[in-house]
Amino acid sequence: MFRLQGSKVLAVDMTGDAVKAKNGSMVAYDGEMAFKKLSGGGEGLRGMVTRRLTGEQMTVMEVKGQGTCWFADRASEINLVTLQGDKLYVEAGNLLVTDAGLRTGTTFTGVRGASQGNGLFTTTVEGHGQAAILSDGPAVVLRVTPQYPLTVDPGAYVAHQGDVRQSFQSGVTFRTFLGEGGGEAFQIRFEGDGLVYVQPSERTTIAGDV
Repeated sequence: MFRLQGSKVLAVDMTGDAVKAKNGSMVAYDGEMAFKKLSGGGEGLRGMVTRRLTGEQMTVMEVKGQGTCWFADRASEINLVTLQGDKLYVEAGNLLVTDAGLRTGTTFTGVRGASQGNGLFTTTVEGHGQAAILSDGPAVVLRVTPQYPLTVDPGAYVAHQGDVRQSFQSGVTFRTFLGEGGGEAFQIRFEGDGLVYVQPSERTTIAGDV
């Protein structure tokens, strides 16, 4: 159902089924399609309330019909993720398209969200199906195992999935190690068993230079 055409355009073939997509991300379609605006980035009242509290603007549309839709967003790279009953955690702005059958919601993430200006909540996608996430440059998928925890610059973090715990280490930055004294004031540490998606270009964060 989901297939990449190049690395920056997603084609979705539909036979009467539906997908949920980032508003404004559809660039073309053929066949017969119906469109509906959905509220917030999560299901039900909680998703709507948490989005309002954090000031996040995440408008989602449902596309349903017969034919093919093509999606893209500001020439960002697109990465396909297959979920088999597990949960994907992804920054709201990095979520492009999901199967309509996947459940979306929000989860509290603490310090990282506030430093990035994304509020205190991260979008969750759960169930069986496919999702397409965006990255600034080709994303790298890094494995986390009990023997090898992973530490990530918050500006480069895109998403993670699996049985992974995250914590925050403050007062130490990657750039501090190099004597440059700039960058984020903390790092994200992942422990457990799962995958972390990292982009090669850092987003601008409120933390700024420290």
